Amino acid sequence: MDDNMNTKSILEELLLKRSQQKKKMSPSNYKERLFVLTKTNLSYYEYDKMKRGSRKGMIEIKKIRCVEKVNLEEQTPVERQYPFQIVYKDGLLYVYASNEESRSQWLKALQKEIRGNPHLLIKYHSGFFVDGKFLCCQQSCKAAPGCTLWEAYTDLHVVTSDGTTPTIPEQVLKIPRAVPLLKMVEPSSSSTLTHDSDSRTAGSQPNAHLQHIPKEGSPDWWQLRKPKRGPHESNSSEEEENLEDYDWFAGNMSRSQSEQLLRQKGKEGAFMVRNSSQAGMYTVSLFSKAVHDKKGTVKHYHVHTNAENKLYLAENYCFDSIPKLIHYHQHNSAGMITRLRHPVSTKANKVPTSVSLGSGIWELKREEITLLKELGSGQFGVVHLGKWKEQYDVAVKMIKEGSMSEDEFFQEAQTMMKLSHPKLVKFYGVCSKKYPIYIVTEYITNGCLLSYLKSHGKGLEPSQLLEMCYDVCEGMAFLESQQFIHRDLAARNCLVDSDLSVKVSDFGMTRYVLDDQYVSSVGTKFPVKWSAPEVFHYFKYSSKSDVWAFGILMWEVFSLGKQPYDLYDNSQVVVKVSQGHRLYRPQLASDTIYQIMYSCWHELPEKRPTFQQLLSSIELLREKDKS
Repeated sequence: MDDNMNTKSILEELLLKRSQQKKKMSPSNYKERLFVLTKTNLSYYEYDKMKRGSRKGMIEIKKIRCVEKVNLEEQTPVERQYPFQIVYKDGLLYVYASNEESRSQWLKALQKEIRGNPHLLIKYHSGFFVDGKFLCCQQSCKAAPGCTLWEAYTDLHVVTSDGTTPTIPEQVLKIPRAVPLLKMVEPSSSSTLTHDSDSRTAGSQPNAHLQHIPKEGSPDWWQLRKPKRGPHESNSSEEEENLEDYDWFAGNMSRSQSEQLLRQKGKEGAFMVRNSSQAGMYTVSLFSKAVHDKKGTVKHYHVHTNAENKLYLAENYCFDSIPKLIHYHQHNSAGMITRLRHPVSTKANKVPTSVSLGSGIWELKREEITLLKELGSGQFGVVHLGKWKEQYDVAVKMIKEGSMSEDEFFQEAQTMMKLSHPKLVKFYGVCSKKYPIYIVTEYITNGCLLSYLKSHGKGLEPSQLLEMCYDVCEGMAFLESQQFIHRDLAARNCLVDSDLSVKVSDFGMTRYVLDDQYVSSVGTKFPVKWSAPEVFHYFKYSSKSDVWAFGILMWEVFSLGKQPYDLYDNSQVVVKVSQGHRLYRPQLASDTIYQIMYSCWHELPEKRPTFQQLLSSIELLREKDKS
C-alpha cells in the first residue's frame, strides 16, 4: 500500500540497498530495507521484528528513467550477486535481490510501470558508480550520459496513438558515443594502468604508460588527452585552425569512416588525426597489417597530457603541439603498434567555410572560374570539375540554352540559396548573364552514390551502408523541417565525399510547400520506380512521398546499387505497387533494417514515418553496431 493507505502494492520484498554516495567519495554501506512498489511510488522502509518501520526513502514512478541490471564488481560477496539499478530524475539507486528470480520479478514489474515515462534513457551505465566514477566507462559525473545501449528502451518508450515512433529529442541523439576520458594517474600512484596484453600485436612492445580503456566490443581503444591551456596560451580553436593545414588531419570524421579509409589505403602505418567527440580532444587512428592478415587492424589513440601540459602518446616522449607529436611518431613507434608512416588525406581543395564565393551576391565572375575535367552529364547539360580563383575546387553545372526554362533555372538556384546543411551539397553561386549558365556548388570527391556503390560497395560493411543512409536521412530531415520536398530523391542524386559521408544533391525538382503537399501539372516527368502511389496516380508530392523514395534509396544502398524492380518496366511497376507488391529484402540488410525501409512504403502517406522518426530508428541501430 502507498502512503495514503489506499493504493494496493504491486510488489513487496526485503532487499539490500546500497548507500547513494551523496558525497563523491563517501564509503559504501548496505542496509536491508522493505521495498514497496505501487502504481505511483517505489518506497523503502526500515524493517525489524517482522514489522514495517519508518519510511527511509521514496521515488516517484513517473520520475524513473531506467531500470536495469548492473555488472558485478570484483570479489562481490554472495549476498550481493544480483544487483539492479533504478535511475531517476534526481539520482541513482542500487538494490540487491536475493536471487535471479527475485531480481527478474522486480525488473519486470518496474519496467511495466515506467513504460511511457518521459525522458527514458537510450543508453545507461552497466557498471556501478564507485569512488566518484562509473566502473564501466570511468566518467566522474553521476549524471554523465550512458555508455551502453539500453535494450529495453525500444519496448518502453512512448508510442503514439497511430502506432508511430515519437521524435527523440535532438539532445538525446547527440549523446557522445566515444570512450570518455580517464583521469590521469599521478606519477606517485602505485596503481598504474597498463596496456591490455590481450590486445597486443605480435612483435610489438606496447609502452607501459599507454592506458587501455575497457569497452565492450571495442578492444582497440587507448586513452590520451590534450592539455588544458593556461590563461596566456593559445586556445584550442587556434590550434584546430592550424591543424587544418596538415594532410593527416581529418576533422570530425567518425570512427567507422576512418577505419574504412585506412583499410582502403591498406598500407602499414597509414594514419590520420581526428577530432574526438569531446570538444578539444584528438584521436590518432592507425592501420597495421600483419603478413598473413587480409583485413588488417585499426587502433585508435586519444591524445593525453602530463602535469606540465605536454602532449604524449608514450609518456616519456612529450611535445608542445600535435604537429610536433605527429612528426616524432612518424619516425618512432615508441610503444604504438607501428610508427605513423603514411598520412591519409581527406582533403580536396574546398572553399573554406569562412569564404563566401559570392560575398552574399550570388552572381559570380565567370572569368574567375576555370573549367577542368568533365564529371558527368544530364538532361540539362554537363557538370565539370572547376577551379575558383585558381585555388578552390568547385563543381560547375553548365546549363545549355533551351534545356531549362528561366523559371526552372531560378527555381533551382533560389532553392539552393535557401538551404544550408552539412548533409546537403553547398551552393556557391551562379553565372547567369550568358549561356551556358553556370550553377556553382561544392565539389564532392567520390561522385555519385549509385556509381560508388557499384564500384566500391563490396568493400563496405553493413554498418557503413547504414551510415550512408543515416547521412541522407539527416539531410532530408532538414528539408522536411524547412517545408521543402525534394521530389527526386535517389542514390543517383546523392554524392559521396572524401570521408565517405553522403550529401543530398540535385534540387532541380525541389519545391517549398506550405501544407506539405504539392500537386504538379499533368505531363510532368517523374521517376516511377522511386515514386509513391499518390505520385503516379494523382501527381501529389509531400514529405511522405520523399519518405517512400528514401525507402527505395535504402534498398539501393543495401543492394549495392541494383536497379529497383529490375524485372519490370515502369507501367508494370505502377500495377504491381498498386496491388501491394513491394521490393524484397536485400541480402546485406538485416530484418530490422528491412522493417525500416518497408515502413516507408505504406500505401497511406500518413502511415509512413517522418524523416525525424526514421533518424531515431536508424540511430538505435547505429548504437547497437557500436555497443
